[in-house]
Amino acid sequence: MRVAIAGAGAVGRSIAGELLENGHEVLLIDKAPTAISVERVPQAEWLLADACEITSLDEAALQRCNVVIAATGDDKVNLVVSLLAKTEYGVPRVVARVNNPKNEWLFNEAWGVDVAVSTPRLMSALVEEAVSVGDLVRLLRFSHGDANLVELTLPEESALAGTQVGDVEWPEDTSLVTIIRGTRVLTPTQEDSLEAGDELLFVAAQAREEQLEDLLSVRREHRAD
Repeated sequence: MRVAIAGAGAVGRSIAGELLENGHEVLLIDKAPTAISVERVPQAEWLLADACEITSLDEAALQRCNVVIAATGDDKVNLVVSLLAKTEYGVPRVVARVNNPKNEWLFNEAWGVDVAVSTPRLMSALVEEAVSVGDLVRLLRFSHGDANLVELTLPEESALAGTQVGDVEWPEDTSLVTIIRGTRVLTPTQEDSLEAGDELLFVAAQAREEQLEDLLSVRREHRAD
């Protein structure tokens, strides 16, 4: 897979390193000469250019990319890069970094963004996830379908502890994608049982999040109080 990353700062370089380790082709683009540090990610391609300029993106051959990541520290730049990548070059997957949570509402399909990653929101979500059992934590927002990646650690008092996945009446527009149990990562089947302490990852429509949390968090008889 070929990936172009706009923004060769610490975030962009870290993403590049991870992708390269997984065998992908990576192009880093930045307009600041001081950001071009080939020795830090020598396996990547580097381009000194303004990613907001069509001529630069032509030079980067963006149409050959499977994914574009707008990872600069400027939300305006990330939106422009996302829009150009999607509308001018037809890039199938566009991921954009949100620096200011107040701008998060802009990072949607209208601006060419498939996945918006808000670093402040993600950090706060990870803090919540570390201290919360039974509370739904939003980890990532997907632009298409108004869906989110959410996590909940199943508490001991949950009515679903010991229940098979296939026996649960999940809310509409909700999909259980992963069960993390200790050091194991499980792809859930209909026969798998849910256990107290499981970390459950869902892709769920935002409108279904409260219903999902209500289903998972506590025993149903407690809800009647």
